[in-house]
Amino acid sequence: MSLNTQVVHDPLLQAQPAQVSAVRAGIIASEHFGVLGSARPLAGERDLNFQLTCADGSAYLLKISHPLETPQVVDFQNQALLRIQRADPELPVQRVYATRDGRYQAAVDIDGQSMLVRLLSFIDGRPLHQVGGRSAALRHNLGDAMARLDRALGDYRHPASGHELLWDMQQAARLRPLLTHIADQALRTLVGEALDAFEAQALPRYPRLRRQVIHNDLNPHNVIVDPRQPERVLNILDFGDMVEAPLINEVGVAAAYQLGHGGDVLAPALDFMAAYHRRNPLHEEELEILGVLIATRLVMTIAITAWRASLHPQNRDYILRNVPQASASLRGLAAIEPAVVRQRIQQACRGALQP
Repeated sequence: MSLNTQVVHDPLLQAQPAQVSAVRAGIIASEHFGVLGSARPLAGERDLNFQLTCADGSAYLLKISHPLETPQVVDFQNQALLRIQRADPELPVQRVYATRDGRYQAAVDIDGQSMLVRLLSFIDGRPLHQVGGRSAALRHNLGDAMARLDRALGDYRHPASGHELLWDMQQAARLRPLLTHIADQALRTLVGEALDAFEAQALPRYPRLRRQVIHNDLNPHNVIVDPRQPERVLNILDFGDMVEAPLINEVGVAAAYQLGHGGDVLAPALDFMAAYHRRNPLHEEELEILGVLIATRLVMTIAITAWRASLHPQNRDYILRNVPQASASLRGLAAIEPAVVRQRIQQACRGALQP
């Protein structure tokens, strides 16, 4: 039985953002940031994103927030990026740049709607989702980078850190009404069983676990790697799903995208988790529920995107881009006994600390 069957209604995911032309985006960048360049639209879930290419070859990302996004939440993301840059300057994470008047966001009027605009770094490279045959070295480097990021944010506090977010795993128990949008009956049943495990095993432990601000969305579309050396991480993007949560949620979210494509699906993710644990050691109680949290993130991907695709059929392909892999991963993970999943995660992490 669900603890709370009322789904979280996230207007940012339900409402379509206002449209902005590439020409208008270029004008906004020039007026507010003093950057002259040609603008090219990029995909995004909630925000409008444009790549700006300047005459000297430099590039930036212009991000125009959804009109329903609050300035405080945008400031939460900006201040986190600034905190990371101060705490770990060499960490390959997006940078945020100030406006002409020294702020890190500006309000612009788009067809009568006030929208917040920011300028971020743009690193040319290959998105991780385009890399096939990912190596253990890449998974190690990604786990290490994620751990460094969380260490940099360890003492970060902000008034908006507890904002309500549908992609917050703490809200997973409230997603059951969305399961009706999953057409595959067998998959829908598997998703329901994974939610049962989350509510029984993970949710009751949350009050006792460490909490901090986490990135909360290390999916392959948010990682840029070197095309010539694909094990080298160049940039971690998109802090739009940041939230204060149990630290172990960060690892559960990220590891869900490191599962294998067949056979022993858990094995590749163990490389990532071990590397994270080596840099930022996890507690025993956190490790005990990590397998459940990985499955829960897969459930969220399947359920939320099925619902959103029904709301925005014109953006269906982008919204559902991670669902085939998430469905296969959930099936593969469910084929392994939960006790075996726990044991293998614990062994991999303990082994990572051996000299």
